[in-house]
Amino acid sequence: MFSHIKPIATVLALSIGLFSSPVVLGEETESYKSKKITFQSGSNTLTGLVFTPTEKKEKYPAVTLIGPVGFVKEQAPLQYAKYLAENGYKAIIFDPTYHGESGGMPRRFESGVQKTKDIQASISYLETLDDVNPDKIFGVGICQGVNWMIDAANQDDRLKSISLVAGHYLVPAVAELYTGGKQKLATRLEKAALAKKKYESSGEIEYIPVVSTSDPEALLLPKPIHDWYMPWETNEDGRGGQWENRITRMSEMEIWGRDTAQHINKIKQPTLMIHSNRAASGPVVPKELFKNVPAVQKSLEWFEDQIQFNFYDDPTTINRAVKKIDKWFEQTS
Repeated sequence: MFSHIKPIATVLALSIGLFSSPVVLGEETESYKSKKITFQSGSNTLTGLVFTPTEKKEKYPAVTLIGPVGFVKEQAPLQYAKYLAENGYKAIIFDPTYHGESGGMPRRFESGVQKTKDIQASISYLETLDDVNPDKIFGVGICQGVNWMIDAANQDDRLKSISLVAGHYLVPAVAELYTGGKQKLATRLEKAALAKKKYESSGEIEYIPVVSTSDPEALLLPKPIHDWYMPWETNEDGRGGQWENRITRMSEMEIWGRDTAQHINKIKQPTLMIHSNRAASGPVVPKELFKNVPAVQKSLEWFEDQIQFNFYDDPTTINRAVKKIDKWFEQTS
């Protein structure tokens, strides 16, 4: 289905720029104010931020956001929440279960099933707010978060419309692209399955780095990805958040063992897909997946040659994406 996918180095490009600004929790601007909150996702307490426009309204449209693999709220979701609030939306971002300031064990476990539940829990939280219009709750997935936003939409019709931004769509072809081919992918999945059995039988947790330029066991090996993430581990420039350069090995079952093609063909809600030639999963996979979205209302916006990291923290790219998202939500609600 997904033939002629470009090598990962070509997709990522050779250099990146760091545009993100230091995080200021509880900040207030002329356009919005933010508030730290907690809410429940099953038995776990999640920590997040809610952004509210300063322009007073009786009821705001609202957006819940989910970000890349192993993300914390201070990364890409924060940037989108600010711009969405400036455009009149109440926006919620949060550390998923097992990550950052949120609860759950084992730490740094990537579970698509749990992240989908977290999204639904965030919707339930938004519904408790008197100034949120329950008929206008939307979802934005960024990078790998698109996969779990797709699942949330399929399971929860409280999401009225969704936007999928720079998706790292988890299909076998993309898994092979990132892991080095069928055999290496099979080996990684086998190791992940053994790690899961070990955890279930003994409670022992195996960890691998999220990024590394020297450890072949790392989840993501390309140097551009490493160079973007490491300042978050060292908290360079006061970026904030509790991002850790580790992930449970058994997480790879949930990541590389996923086939989003089996889920995206069930979406009924209006769906906006934003992508570019050099965003994660390349130019071929998103277009093929988009063809199979059955929603009556759907749109594909192509952003030329922006690299993946532009969608994380480049103000120009994010502002452009949010304007498309805003227009889409207005049209489809």
